[in-house]
Amino acid sequence: MTDVLGLDEIFAEMVLGLGLAILVGNGLAWYRHRRGERPEGVEGDFRAGRVWFLLAVGLLMTAWGAASVLGG
Repeated sequence: MTDVLGLDEIFAEMVLGLGLAILVGNGLAWYRHRRGERPEGVEGDFRAGRVWFLLAVGLLMTAWGAASVLGG
């Protein structure tokens, strides 16, 4: 069944896409924070540790997804 639907390939592409989204989104948040910009309507502090953790998770997911898509 997985061969017919290509679920293995779809899963790898979804991991790659989600990893890239996490990586780009948190990278942009960190970049804007460094420039002193703050989104409107946001209350609370910038959590640098959370951004670095999610950047690492996004990088790991992107590498895993890319290896699965290109290697498989």
